[in-house]
Amino acid sequence: MFKDTEAILYDKEPNGVVICRLCAHQCRITSGKRGLCGVRENREGTLFSLVYGRLVAQSVDCIEKKPLYHFLPGSSSYSIATAGCNMSCSHCQNYQISREAQFFTPIPGRMTSPDDVVTSAIDSGCLSISYTYTEPTIFMEFAMDCAARGKEKGLGNVFVTNGFMTEKAVELAAGALDAANIDLKASTDEHYRSICGARLTPVLETIRGFFEKGVWIEVTTLVIPGFNDDPRSFDFIASFIASLDPAIPWHISRFFPAYKMQDLPPTPVQSLERAKKAGEDAGLKYVYLGNVPVKKDETLCPKCGKVLLKRSGYTLLANGITGEGRCEHCGAPFDGVVAVSKRKS
Repeated sequence: MFKDTEAILYDKEPNGVVICRLCAHQCRITSGKRGLCGVRENREGTLFSLVYGRLVAQSVDCIEKKPLYHFLPGSSSYSIATAGCNMSCSHCQNYQISREAQFFTPIPGRMTSPDDVVTSAIDSGCLSISYTYTEPTIFMEFAMDCAARGKEKGLGNVFVTNGFMTEKAVELAAGALDAANIDLKASTDEHYRSICGARLTPVLETIRGFFEKGVWIEVTTLVIPGFNDDPRSFDFIASFIASLDPAIPWHISRFFPAYKMQDLPPTPVQSLERAKKAGEDAGLKYVYLGNVPVKKDETLCPKCGKVLLKRSGYTLLANGITGEGRCEHCGAPFDGVVAVSKRKS
């Protein structure tokens, strides 16, 4: 029933060489070889996706876990992933599946159709499908087919992404997505190259591109002790987000030892609080701390100061937003999305 699918967004060159135009690596792949993601293979001049429908993860998550705090608050999202990734982050928390494609043939995964995904999402009471856990860019063909079918059934579509995409991929994805959480891992190209095997500029361009195309976006930064926890990094990231829109939420997450960074300590909470202050000083309206217990995890109305959303972990305890997307206290518009049919740019 299932077979490897011809890839999208690639160019053919002489001598059977192809150039993948999906992620910002834009790998030049000779016949019989794969791109850096490990899931796109050149077969005699034709590029194939090796993970179409091969899901290694299917789960129902709170949308707040993505994290998305301003998109369909309190709802559930049907979350899927295939093996593979286009980055090689030394701190990857899902390395067991993100790196699987580098070591196995055939690539692991439970064969699933887009219709199966949509049906499972609806049967689970989810309001959206999230393409997450690994980098959704590398299974774009399957994600876009699921998104199209999901949209027909009234489901929202969400990318949780590292943002290392080409302009063409951003344009394609933006036409199908309602929201995205995008990692902005650091403020320097050196960090991206040495820790993630990538580059900074394409990520900044992806964030800007999604924003300009009307996709609701939230940004996450994992603060790693000794690597991206200096004031200059915090100021750069906060200022960049604010330059697009101060209403874009910034999630500042605590690092815990993982993968190749087992020797580092967890991020001191004081570092996260310094980042939060940098965000507030830059004018950001919504700055959240992640992976750390906090006494209050609330979203306040920037106009009247009353609580709009109150959470305990990933559980929404109180919702002060009307069905029309306004503060129930003062009537100010909510910065976010309360229904997929009312996307806010």
